[in-house]
Amino acid sequence: MLSIVVEEPGKLVIAERPDVPPAPGEVRIRVRAAGICGSDLHIHHGRNPFAVYPRVVGHEFFGHIDAVGDGVSPDRVGQRVVVDPVISCGECYPCSVGRSNVCTRLQVIGVHRDGGFSQYACVPARNAFAVPSDISDRHATTIEPYAVAANVTHRTGADASDIALVYGAGPAGLTVIDVLKNVFGATVIATDRLDERLDIARQCGADHVINTARDELPATLERMGCAPTLIIDAVCHPSILEEAVRIASPAARIGLLGFSSEATALVQQEMTRRELSLFASRLNNNMFPRVIEWMRAGRLHPDRLISHVLDYRSVEQAFALIETQPHLTRKVLLDLTR
Repeated sequence: MLSIVVEEPGKLVIAERPDVPPAPGEVRIRVRAAGICGSDLHIHHGRNPFAVYPRVVGHEFFGHIDAVGDGVSPDRVGQRVVVDPVISCGECYPCSVGRSNVCTRLQVIGVHRDGGFSQYACVPARNAFAVPSDISDRHATTIEPYAVAANVTHRTGADASDIALVYGAGPAGLTVIDVLKNVFGATVIATDRLDERLDIARQCGADHVINTARDELPATLERMGCAPTLIIDAVCHPSILEEAVRIASPAARIGLLGFSSEATALVQQEMTRRELSLFASRLNNNMFPRVIEWMRAGRLHPDRLISHVLDYRSVEQAFALIETQPHLTRKVLLDLTR
């Protein structure tokens, strides 16, 4: 089989690898399509502190089961599936309190173990979720990023009464905007520095957009006469959290996506005076069934998220496209059907 492998930081190859049979409790998936995430680029550049090399990257992927290991029903062969990349132990403290996405022995497919940028991938059977026939192959690849949005909105308790501010209208921000508006019915304000991305944010449901390259955010919000009750940071630059604390409504919630290692300066007085709540959100915590139902009900708009589909042999071109033309790209998919 052919696999996209980051052999070491900066070295990406398409390598011939032996076909691997599924282990007990696993299924083997013939991958059909995979989405590129920013974390895949970080692994390529050596900026993901959790990655182990060499690594087949990719944690957003869809395909069909072509083989099963011992203990897995053979009836699953041929099933269309999407893969939850979160593998947990089920025994540690976080798992015991329903937080398996931060398991003390967490493994993430495509980070700690080989992922879906390959013609075939073996994963635990419990991580492969059946995809209904009314969800297309391409839309199925977006279930994982929508599950990340579902997780942060669940953690922060989003609802229709919220005035929600989303920092960043890249792929992560767009999924959050889509969920906030079209699932929860919140009023959504989107920020970005690129008009092209803000145009897509409007298509995904943003009620207001602010280009922070031109307009100062605090002053603009003041002119609008609103203080956000919910803020989601999908950019994760240290200065953003500091600003979020200043502009949030009393009793607001702030949700963080991402893994910035840079320090940020928070003023405890401001946090306590307004009793703000800060929530970090990592990956997703059993959100795949919820997102599949949302997608089946037509409440999500994955077609607005996908901007490009390239053959997997053009993976370097796809990576370069994302990094050099952010105004043109949203979610870029790799086609692995050939």
